[in-house]
Amino acid sequence: MNTLKKIYAVLFLLTLMVSCSKQSFDDTGFADQAAAPANLSALFDITQDNTGLVTITPNGEGVAYYQVYLGDGTTAPVKILPGKNTRHTYPEGSYDVRILGIGINGLTTESTQTLTVSFKAPTDLEVTASVDQANPFQVNVTAKANYETLFKVYFGETADEEPASFMENETISHVYSTVGSYTIRVVALSGGVATTEVEKLITIENPLLLPLDFEGAASNYPFINFDGGDVTVIDNPQAGGINGSAKVARMVKNAGQPWGGSVISLGRPIDFSANKIFRMKVYSPRVGAKVLLKTENISDGSINFEKEVTTTIANGWEDLAFDFSTINTANSYQKLVLIFELGTVGDGSANFTFLFDDIRLTNSLPSGTAQINLPVSFDDEAVNYTVTDFGNNSTIDGVDPTNAANKVKITTKPSGAETWAGTTIGTASGFATAIPLTATNTKMSVRVYSPAADIPVLLKIEDHRDPTLSVETITRTTVANAWETLVFDFKNHATGTAALNLATTYDKASIFFDFGTTGNGKVFYWDDVAFVTGGSSGSLGLPLDFESAALTYTFNDFDGGAVTVIRNPEKSGINTSNTVGRMIKNPGQPWGGSWIALSSAIDFSVKKTFKVKVFSPRAGAKLLLKVENQNDGGINFEKEVATTKSGEWEELTFDYSAINTANSYHKIVLIFDLGAVGDGSANYTYLFDDITLN
Repeated sequence: MNTLKKIYAVLFLLTLMVSCSKQSFDDTGFADQAAAPANLSALFDITQDNTGLVTITPNGEGVAYYQVYLGDGTTAPVKILPGKNTRHTYPEGSYDVRILGIGINGLTTESTQTLTVSFKAPTDLEVTASVDQANPFQVNVTAKANYETLFKVYFGETADEEPASFMENETISHVYSTVGSYTIRVVALSGGVATTEVEKLITIENPLLLPLDFEGAASNYPFINFDGGDVTVIDNPQAGGINGSAKVARMVKNAGQPWGGSVISLGRPIDFSANKIFRMKVYSPRVGAKVLLKTENISDGSINFEKEVTTTIANGWEDLAFDFSTINTANSYQKLVLIFELGTVGDGSANFTFLFDDIRLTNSLPSGTAQINLPVSFDDEAVNYTVTDFGNNSTIDGVDPTNAANKVKITTKPSGAETWAGTTIGTASGFATAIPLTATNTKMSVRVYSPAADIPVLLKIEDHRDPTLSVETITRTTVANAWETLVFDFKNHATGTAALNLATTYDKASIFFDFGTTGNGKVFYWDDVAFVTGGSSGSLGLPLDFESAALTYTFNDFDGGAVTVIRNPEKSGINTSNTVGRMIKNPGQPWGGSWIALSSAIDFSVKKTFKVKVFSPRAGAKLLLKVENQNDGGINFEKEVATTKSGEWEELTFDYSAINTANSYHKIVLIFDLGAVGDGSANYTYLFDDITLN
């Protein structure tokens, strides 16, 4: 029906056209009578991207076409038909846009409309300013924002500073000439006058802390020379012996005063709470040269303490010790003063030229002077780790085959060695103190790297004054070419030997690898000889705070990770404990780390949140905390958390709420910066402490 209606309407219109009386179509009089265009205007549509692109759409009545004069100095107008538009790019500013409407009869009407182009200020400005890891006087700045075209940065070191320009995704750096706090101001510019800015406070600190090893840039060691002393940091001209480092300090004592020397200020007061013995490597041109090491208050030189020692080697490195045990720790000391040959005026010659390096604060005497004692780690340079072989055994100093930073002993049972060939741990005089055996604590442990599984290893303890007073026991290796901790329970003494007698003073131990078999060249690595408390092989449980002298914290390193338990070198903030764990991530694999086994399974029935205190060299370093089943590493759970601070302690939290509590977990695995291969430097050295389950 609708279709029929449309057909009838068309026929009706055709009938009207045919019946019209006017037959000519060349009469234009109607145009001559048309009015001039009216109600002219323009719609300005400005894009919101700070490009200045404007869409101009003119409007009006009775207009055949428009001519638009853009108002920015462009001479020729733009012709626009009704209903159309034009696009033009303007700088930021104000423009008078002139619009001419031309009618069908040529009559024109004109209108002027003001166009304002104002760019948006940048938004979401984010600025990162951080002290460079390699140069503590350098700050690196990056920035990003929306609608920005350029950044300018003021580093705040000078009053009339010319800003430096940089782009997004670009890092701009500045090296400050001195320590202090500086306000960094970053200004984000758009295409126009509108700007956005952010300020960051950055603190440049004296980076000098003990130990001083002079491996940084020479400018980072600002020695102040006085009265003839002259210290510079140079390439080590005498690399070898105990000092193969790349950089050392050189003191040339020139003509001046008998007390000529040099002083350097540290970044914060020296902590004498635990360690009070300074050690310093010195290369002297002669024996008997005097070396004075003095500490002073940062602002009052009358508050000081000093010790003087003499060299014992000519033209060779030696490690000198300065005993500060009687220093008044109530005072604050932040300066180190060095004077060679106090009392003698130097002449600047080779005879008055000294090298020094590795100034550190320890609690140990010079190398090899302390008697061996449990636990034995072979890492304390003050201890005499001499061992005594017998039965044609051969033991030498060596390094861990899985961690070159770890010192161990290597014992070879050569071809033809006696079935009873062994090695006494230490000298004939044994340990400094007796092994503290009790009725419930009768075990010792040794970490062993064996060439094969099921090799018998015997451990014997005795009174060093009477070898007939002894007891021994055997255990067997369970893995090949991997570290394991062997536990020796002297209650279960070997058949045919005397039983354990707690009235006997046992202060000497000997180890026998592949006991009962004639030597055939097998090689064994061994380390970490310890007395075990708690009545079990592990005897470790949460929390792990590393403070127990009776417990053995046996970490098993892998693929570049290296953990040792050390005195806390960073007692501050939330962690002033005496002992902490230290992880050095050496070259190896991206997953290099270490694990420790607890004596019993971790109880996750109620508590499921781990907390660990961490001291990281940089913010953003990742710590992966993983727990594993004792026998099946495929049964595990892990969480990874990133540090937010650098150079200070913080407590990281690991949410284990999703762990499967039906499984059993004994091992704790630590991996720092999973995915990155370490380089063994300070940038890959981390401290950790107080592993707790909350």
